[in-house]
Amino acid sequence: MSHKTSYTHTVIRAATLALVFCFLFAPTGSSQVSLGQKTPAEIEMEQKQKHDMEKAANTKRQQDIKKDTDKLLELATELKQSVDKSNENTLSVDVIKKAEEIEKLARTVKEKMKGS
Repeated sequence: MSHKTSYTHTVIRAATLALVFCFLFAPTGSSQVSLGQKTPAEIEMEQKQKHDMEKAANTKRQQDIKKDTDKLLELATELKQSVDKSNENTLSVDVIKKAEEIEKLARTVKEKMKGS
């Protein structure tokens, strides 16, 4: 037998042996999960994680709204005190700035309440 023929036979035997092992040890039946498909346990775990993240985000949003509304109350009280100190001829720049700050914070609270 020539060297070329011997090499060819060796390659064929190795390929045949590899195919036999693939068929013998390949998973079969319904226990096989295709790549890209998730098991019901994985799907349930992902849904729980998503729910937990949404709940945490809602809790944080609610805390932020409470903090911002407390600040709104504080600013509105300060604005009222400043306006009470002024008269019909004087309106300080501080009063206008405070009103603008209240307006901006009120918009922020409104957006957070919408869930944006």
